[in-house]
Amino acid sequence: MRQSQGSSFAASWYSGFEGGGIDVSPHRRYVHRSFARMWHAFMMARVLVASVLLALQMFVLLTRSGGPSWLIAINSIHLCLVLVALWWIQPTDRSQLTQGQWLMTIGVDLLMVGLLQHYQEGSLNYEPLLALPVLLAAILGPLLAGLATAAAVTIYLLVESALVPALLAGGPTTGILQAGLSGVGFFMLAVLADHLSRRLAREQELAESSQAAARAQAQVNEVVVEGMSEGVLVTDEHGVVRSANPAAQRMLMGDAYPQGARLLLSGRPGWEALAHLVQQSFAQGQPVQAELDVHVDELTTHRVQARSRLTRARGERGGLCVLFLEDLREIEARVRTEKLASMGRMSAAVAHEIRNPLSAITQANALLDEEVTEAGQKRLTRMIDENAQRLARTVDDILNVARVQPAQEADRIPPLPLDPSLRVITTEWSRQHQAGQILGVHTHADNAHVRFDPEHLRRLMVNLLDNARRHASGQPSSIRVITQPSGADRIRLSVWSDGPPLEAGVMRHLFEPFFSSESRSSGLGLYLCRELCERYGAQIAYQRSSLDLKDGNEFYVLLPTVTALSRQPVQQSLSYPPQESVPPVPRLGRPSQFNA
Repeated sequence: MRQSQGSSFAASWYSGFEGGGIDVSPHRRYVHRSFARMWHAFMMARVLVASVLLALQMFVLLTRSGGPSWLIAINSIHLCLVLVALWWIQPTDRSQLTQGQWLMTIGVDLLMVGLLQHYQEGSLNYEPLLALPVLLAAILGPLLAGLATAAAVTIYLLVESALVPALLAGGPTTGILQAGLSGVGFFMLAVLADHLSRRLAREQELAESSQAAARAQAQVNEVVVEGMSEGVLVTDEHGVVRSANPAAQRMLMGDAYPQGARLLLSGRPGWEALAHLVQQSFAQGQPVQAELDVHVDELTTHRVQARSRLTRARGERGGLCVLFLEDLREIEARVRTEKLASMGRMSAAVAHEIRNPLSAITQANALLDEEVTEAGQKRLTRMIDENAQRLARTVDDILNVARVQPAQEADRIPPLPLDPSLRVITTEWSRQHQAGQILGVHTHADNAHVRFDPEHLRRLMVNLLDNARRHASGQPSSIRVITQPSGADRIRLSVWSDGPPLEAGVMRHLFEPFFSSESRSSGLGLYLCRELCERYGAQIAYQRSSLDLKDGNEFYVLLPTVTALSRQPVQQSLSYPPQESVPPVPRLGRPSQFNA
């Protein structure tokens, strides 16, 4: 396509498929196939003509209507040569044809028709058959070959109609004018056939170029639609689902969407709202937008924003309806992310302002502690000091995140005995939440030490235990904390609960901030857990696992150890990935209803 002189950009994004920008290899294969099909068609036509001529000569011989009997042998030889050419000469391009192959096809046909025309004794006229070799040479060969064939035919006609009668009878010729006109017709036939074949080749090339551009456009559209986080659903006017991208499949049926099957929107109890929206779009003939509830199963319901678009204009029949589905939780999460981003900057400023009063409180408490002597008052000053130090560490963490400052080097943190620390944390948490019956602690890494700040380990465990308590059944031992070796240099810390499975859409958004199904939740719990784990070289992940023949949700952390481990018996009822001693931990998506 042409480009404007004032612009350096192509006229269209797919202009690379036009002219020299297109990959010519598919086009060449198409041209080769077209040439081979045309050559085969001409060869089959030669077989048909040779068979008819042989049958005609046999009929002439049987009826004794004229012509020598040896013409049957000539026709038989001609048919055999035509069959040999059909099976032996199979070119895919004009350049593969040699001079001998042209003679074996065009030359044999000219010789055969000339003999039949010369020795026929009746009123039969074989001259129209001379058009077949002329067309063969003009269409499948260069223009020069077509003109040469037309010239050979013209010379033969002139010799046949003028010179031979003149030599034999010694009188004037009478058919030279007719032979000349026939020769001119053959020349015109050769030129027109060559011109039409060239034009057809150009049209085929243009069609193939357009098809290549269309295929590329379709592939780009397919990649874009499949990669969209927004669901795209295509239905007809009867509510039959023609196509759905992966996002729409997950919104409608999760992982149970039948590939290749056509579903009816009105045929499923949870899709009535979508079916009604499609019917409303076709009835009004214009786009419709609404917020709908899509029921995947008894436990999963998606609140989506649906927008419809029609592929036909108003008043036309048929067409398709394209539905764009977007999860409202993701929309709300994006809005909250923008709002909380500014709140994060404000919280950093607030934390900075808290630091000075906090220092004053700490100093005043230290002075007060020097003056008091009673045990009760000493206990109160000690509580003030411990909570002031905890608040100071929280302020430091907020400032480190806000200023993108690296945290304290993990190597500088003294090794922490994992199992005793966990028993202290779980005992404190169980006493605070009165969860002594529902919490079970199983520690199998007594000699393991990890480099993890005690306060950060407490915060990690409290977030995971709060999540487990929020969604567990509340039955005895419905929450488990388990430690066990995982390989030679890691400890696996698991927090398991017997809660219901996560939705497919929720699992894609774990461990990312500001995504939660609970209106009172900030969606930061699992995000903070991930940040704390990454700070100390640990990894956190989620999986659905079985414990004591019960299915549940497991959040597990792989902690690098400081000292060598002595292998202890592990919990065999927990199903862990068997492929590696240290299973790969994916970095999952945004947090869900499990976030604090």
